[in-house]
Amino acid sequence: MTIAELESVAARWSSDDEAGSFPVHEAATGRLLARIRAADAAEIDAAVRGAHRAFTEDWRHRTGAERGRMLRRAAQLLREHADEIAEIESREVGKPIEISRHYDMVVCAESFEFFGALADKIHGDFFPGGPIDTYTIREPYGVVAGIIPFNWPPVHTAAKAAPALAAGNVVVLKPPEQCPLTVLRITEILQEVFPGQVVQAVPGRGSEAGRALTGHPLVRRISFTGSPATGRAVLKDAAEHFTGALLELGGKCPLIVYEDADLDLAVSGAVEGTFFNQGEACTSASRVLVHDAVADEFIRRYIAATSRLVVGDGLDPRTHIGAMVTAEHKRNVEAFVETGQLEGAVLAFRGRIPDDPRLAGGYFVPPTVFTDVTPGMRIAREEIFGPVASVIRFATDEEAIEIANGTDFALVAAVYTQDDQRARRAGREIDAGVVFVNNYNRMFLGTPFGGNRASGYGREHAAETLQEFLRTKSVRTPSGRSQVPTWSGARGT
Repeated sequence: MTIAELESVAARWSSDDEAGSFPVHEAATGRLLARIRAADAAEIDAAVRGAHRAFTEDWRHRTGAERGRMLRRAAQLLREHADEIAEIESREVGKPIEISRHYDMVVCAESFEFFGALADKIHGDFFPGGPIDTYTIREPYGVVAGIIPFNWPPVHTAAKAAPALAAGNVVVLKPPEQCPLTVLRITEILQEVFPGQVVQAVPGRGSEAGRALTGHPLVRRISFTGSPATGRAVLKDAAEHFTGALLELGGKCPLIVYEDADLDLAVSGAVEGTFFNQGEACTSASRVLVHDAVADEFIRRYIAATSRLVVGDGLDPRTHIGAMVTAEHKRNVEAFVETGQLEGAVLAFRGRIPDDPRLAGGYFVPPTVFTDVTPGMRIAREEIFGPVASVIRFATDEEAIEIANGTDFALVAAVYTQDDQRARRAGREIDAGVVFVNNYNRMFLGTPFGGNRASGYGREHAAETLQEFLRTKSVRTPSGRSQVPTWSGARGT
């Protein structure tokens, strides 16, 4: 994709009015890509009301088979446009094009295909009950608001839209203000398939557009991915109209390396777990817990492997770690690096950022490894969302589990051991929505993904996700097998 082609996409959503727009920059260079028009409260109200009309007049009456065909067609179009969308994402998010093309867009298209196959398999139950039989109907809510984070826009767009549409809902998406172009382009493609205002996107600042959307009385379900603080704000807005929500929030994920672990496998998993997607992931293994008996050797190998990671322009196929999404986010991550040193952790490794003059304005943070970290330090408790790892030593299995469960988060964990009993025990005792054993593979599609506590609630990426976007209605009718009993006060009337 040329710059001119990218600017053509951006132009459809752009505005010259600085007060009514927000900037989007190329993360690797800092260059301004566009100023995107920010939807105001009136525009968001119109979008939601239009979606509600599309639901009541059209979409809710479509069969599951019809919806499924449309979702599968959407998957096909997304595959056809995958290279284009991946480049947009790589430019505005900063991530390596390899991740955009071969992870983000693959999961995005496959999600529409997966839920498209389930759209005609929604059914209720039947309960015979003597004089009264009951059957249940699984019904869509109506308008679903999908709030998309910046780290994996194609994945999260699909995670919000595909199951909601398959279940018979309509969707209004709020793209991330840091990098809205990817979601806006995906929405344009979806609108080639879905009728009317069944799928829409409303770009804007989270504090304004997000709140106008989540607090709208016609929004009946919210699917949000973001920080716990914003998640709390979403719930407060939703509570005004008793709107339900599916929340995927932060993580401070532990990766435990026991003394019997295959160290080569553990090092590979730790490097991927920590630095994949620049560490801009709620699933980032930012806490690496290592048994005292193997800690020194593990750290040596871990740092050696980390030192081979290439930091650079996401469009360069040699790049492993791209830029942070914005200058502000870069500053936030760098502040944690300073905090770690002030807290007494040892800065054991700090990589290099590119020296290419073209990338001088980019938002790069090099891969960073702290050792001698203790569980009470901020870098061991708070989500950093960048390429920063904290190595924590432990002496016993009990201590490892205590440290693993010692934050407010409970999203993902990993254990590396050759003892199956130990792995099963850790899987039971660690408080997390997902526990990896001897791997850190994030390909969740088809299996439930989600967290506990400050990491949110509800499950995405699986067949059970459909139930998040459906509600149950019971219909009770005389069976004809016996007389329906009545209250004595109603007899003879």
